Amino acid sequence: MTIKWNCPALAAVLALGVGMAAHAESRADAQERLNAATNTLGELMRAGDNDIPQELIDNAKCIVVIPGLKKAGFVFAGKYGRGFASCRLSSNRGWTAPAAMRVEGGSFGFQIGVSDTDIVLLVMNSGGMRHLLSNKFTLGGEATIAAGPVGRDAAAQTDAMLSTEMLSYSRTHGLFAGISLEGATLRPDGNTNRVLYGRGVSSRQVLSGKVKAPAWAGKFTHALTRHSPRRD
Repeated sequence: MTIKWNCPALAAVLALGVGMAAHAESRADAQERLNAATNTLGELMRAGDNDIPQELIDNAKCIVVIPGLKKAGFVFAGKYGRGFASCRLSSNRGWTAPAAMRVEGGSFGFQIGVSDTDIVLLVMNSGGMRHLLSNKFTLGGEATIAAGPVGRDAAAQTDAMLSTEMLSYSRTHGLFAGISLEGATLRPDGNTNRVLYGRGVSSRQVLSGKVKAPAWAGKFTHALTRHSPRRD
């Protein structure tokens, strides 16, 4: 059995490491990560029998993509990742520009290994969107989260999932068979937003549609529109 436990020291080390990386980050680094998020989005949604049900994608208020979430541990385990979020514009006019996000967290249990996991979170309702627009929140704490159903046989489950604030999907390349995001925190990545937008733009401004999507965000927003086109 695994016991979830927030470790302040571990969280501080993770935050310091991510913060230092963000401080030294170049525009090219940030755009490379955005390209990776775009690729992750396409690959997870083209997984055949294991794809995300289109009905859930079409009903999602926002989508968060974390390419290559890192997790490593021996008894103590920590996880961190950086990616991007986008929300539907009002009147279903497409998607907002991408806002940089980061996920951080730790757990305690009998875990040994290293993994590199791509994550997609679907924000299904206004409650989940309210958390996403906040400065910081805990997955499975302030915001309810569940593993989303996959594949063609998941249609019967989608109605029940629409009331959940967030649904999580993952693809794991390393030694961990799966991933749990409960207890992790999701917050804006202000450093990356400054690198990409050239000024102190907040994730809330971006996800509220107050910031026009720049040219460099075209591939990401196009991928979202392609997988969840406007529905009149």
